[in-house]
Amino acid sequence: MQRTRWGILGNAKIARDWVIPAIQVSRTGKLVALASRDREKAMEVCERFSIAQLHDSYEGLLAAPDVDAVYIPLPNTMHVEWTQRAVAAGKHVLCEKPLAMRAHEIDGLIEARDRSGLVVGEAFMVAHHPQWEHVRSLIASGRIGRLRMVECSFSYYNTDSNNIRNRRELGGGALRDIGLYPVVATRLVTGQEPVSASARIEWTRVFATDKLAICLVDFDGFHLSFYCATQAARRQHIAFHGENGWIRLDAPFNAGVYDQARVIVRLNDVSGTEEVIFPQANHYLEMVENFGDAVQGRAALRFPLESSRANQRVIDMLFEAGKPA
Repeated sequence: MQRTRWGILGNAKIARDWVIPAIQVSRTGKLVALASRDREKAMEVCERFSIAQLHDSYEGLLAAPDVDAVYIPLPNTMHVEWTQRAVAAGKHVLCEKPLAMRAHEIDGLIEARDRSGLVVGEAFMVAHHPQWEHVRSLIASGRIGRLRMVECSFSYYNTDSNNIRNRRELGGGALRDIGLYPVVATRLVTGQEPVSASARIEWTRVFATDKLAICLVDFDGFHLSFYCATQAARRQHIAFHGENGWIRLDAPFNAGVYDQARVIVRLNDVSGTEEVIFPQANHYLEMVENFGDAVQGRAALRFPLESSRANQRVIDMLFEAGKPA
């Protein structure tokens, strides 16, 4: 099998901890290059992961002839620019979320993808975890009856002024960092798009970022209610409530880190609960292998740019609804 040769634009923690290890053990790809503006730290990473090429500039990596695809974990406000530049250089692109600050910015990326014929996608690893396909099948089969409500939480506590999650000029804040996930998950398992949204947002005085968003997203026939926070105790959960039962996920977004990936079903007419556990699933590996298969023409991306745009549209709606009077 021909393997996709990867380069990484930037020495971000998510790349070091999750995506680089996933590329290295994948059946579809191999890591050949890293670009960083901090050469000393980058040399340590190259040595740790046996990366042959180290580029002092992002442009240098994009010009490398033996790099087929790039993963972009740069700050949020740089995603659109460097995705466009990578496509212009003839590289396939997997870019960290959020792909853009506003939904309309993704239109240009879709056009660039279509003109070039390259594979371009957003790195939503949760879209690749098998627990979500299991939930989708349960809901589609009518197992819990008509879906009426989805409730979700996602929060952590971070007051580091140097962390990009707390820097407004780099696209920080709760909605763009973690508020995306409840929306993605609900859209994926139901196949539906929201019709309206409302939100109450609290902003930090120091960072001017959204530290708490309490959101209601209306779908046809059911509602998604969730909160996300950057200055609250660490928590995540999601539950799908139907007329005949409910489905709960204990680690919906950081499976294997926050808790074990577990799907629990309880029905009205059955005592006790049903439980399915996914102990070995690695959604970063699944994401990398799906991308590699797409590059080689063996599969379609599970999370295409059209879905990225639809998801960002909801985040735009929530910001608009929650802006100060």
